Amino acid sequence: MTSSAKVHPAPPAAAPELYEQPLAERMRTFLRIEDLYQQFLFHVDAVPAWNTRVVIASLLDMVAVLNRGDVRNDVLKELDRQLFLFDRYQNMPAVDDGRLRAVLDNLRQLREELAAVGSQYLQPLRENEFLSAIKHRSAIPGGVCEFDLPEYSHWLRKPHAERLADVERWMATLRPLCNSIIELLWLVRESTPPTSQLASNGVYYHVLARDSASNLLRIGLPAGSAIYPEISGSHHRFTMRFMEWPASRDRPVQVTRDVRFQLTLC
Repeated sequence: MTSSAKVHPAPPAAAPELYEQPLAERMRTFLRIEDLYQQFLFHVDAVPAWNTRVVIASLLDMVAVLNRGDVRNDVLKELDRQLFLFDRYQNMPAVDDGRLRAVLDNLRQLREELAAVGSQYLQPLRENEFLSAIKHRSAIPGGVCEFDLPEYSHWLRKPHAERLADVERWMATLRPLCNSIIELLWLVRESTPPTSQLASNGVYYHVLARDSASNLLRIGLPAGSAIYPEISGSHHRFTMRFMEWPASRDRPVQVTRDVRFQLTLC
């Protein structure tokens, strides 16, 4: 009697651990907004008031970042640049026309929505007395306690649906910008494939080409890796040191062995 053994497919390889480093101030701002927006989205649908506190903190932090420059104009320019680049691929051989149209349509819609909010889109949030009071007290450690801001405590006790309606109204003018940044960063990250590199004795140094348009570094390490990169540099050159953290009570130390990693210059 013969028996046949079942062949089980190999488990999918764990995704690499990715670390990112901006090389330009615009990219630094985009990454900060992305991080805050993802934090906002993670907590916004949760019912407990503690999650709503994080939502409000994320919203106020996004406004603070956006107050530092004309980010909306930077995003509009980048959307225009991407539209120009992708428009050139139309009617070219070996191009998926359906996928290309979807990308172009999405970029155009994002641009229209962002243009529609106007250049004074932050003004309603700046003039909101309720949010301004929370922002002012948030600068003090523990400053948003119930006895400090009774109106905030009262609002947090409202049903989640009422809190969510207020939050969505405050976010209405920020969402087009946040969604545009999410899309632009996705395009940037997908624009260049990674290459395998070697950091000799845990150190890697790279000089960018003079005409390089790279604004973002992505470093990939095997899942569960015990090391992480410490990066310093600019859009001209950068240095990377791989560090290891023996224990949480100790200081990280630089590894002295060769390290293979994946590098993407976006």
